[in-house]
Amino acid sequence: MPQAASLEALNAWLEQRCLTLWEEIPHGVEPGSVAATWRQEVGCLMPVRRIFDGFVDETKRVSPTCLVHFGRSRYSVPASFANRPVSLRVYPDRIVVVAEGAVICEHQRVIERSHHGQGRTIYDWRRYLAVVQRKPGALRNGAPFAELPEAFRQLQGQLHGRAGGDREMVEILSLVLQHDEQAVLVAVEMALQAGVSTKTHILNLLHRLTDGTTPQVPPIEAPQALVLTQEPKANVARYDSLRPRQGGHHAS
Repeated sequence: MPQAASLEALNAWLEQRCLTLWEEIPHGVEPGSVAATWRQEVGCLMPVRRIFDGFVDETKRVSPTCLVHFGRSRYSVPASFANRPVSLRVYPDRIVVVAEGAVICEHQRVIERSHHGQGRTIYDWRRYLAVVQRKPGALRNGAPFAELPEAFRQLQGQLHGRAGGDREMVEILSLVLQHDEQAVLVAVEMALQAGVSTKTHILNLLHRLTDGTTPQVPPIEAPQALVLTQEPKANVARYDSLRPRQGGHHAS
């Protein structure tokens, strides 16, 4: 059996092996090999209008912990669909979860052949933000947040133990729902380097990063018609005319 590091590598080897064999196997009816006959026929084939979407559909119910079970693995689903039925589209390489006529999440399929373990659980911490927004304390020991990016983990360590630190950390993580996640990570890294790990500072850095992508407005050149024809003189004696005269009215 061929040794391969992944299923994708094995499929690539299998495809190349088939192409090689087609060059060697004679067609039997037409002269030449199978590959030579195919090259003659390919110009007469009809174009494929739509790629066949081959999947197996199964109906599942999301668990209270926002997980859907398939095979020996569990996949995370957005928290808003907990305890609700969903449709599971099973492809050879991925799992697509559909509800209310729309795709709500997608995972790389995990195939476990061993029946001695407990299977794997594939989390996506972004799908649990709605939960920790209501219960910020769940952020500390929640399994979905054990695989946060390194910058978020360092920030969480600094905010841990601070009054309101859990809620502030949740609010910072929730920024990825309105902004690009990579931009939020860059803002967090800049805040960590500056030693100012607060939501206000991170939000300020994030706005600077996003505003910096806007095009610069070219400077406006004043037309020649606005050039002064008589330069003003620095004559402070003119202010004497504004002083009230004897018996007169005050200047307003």
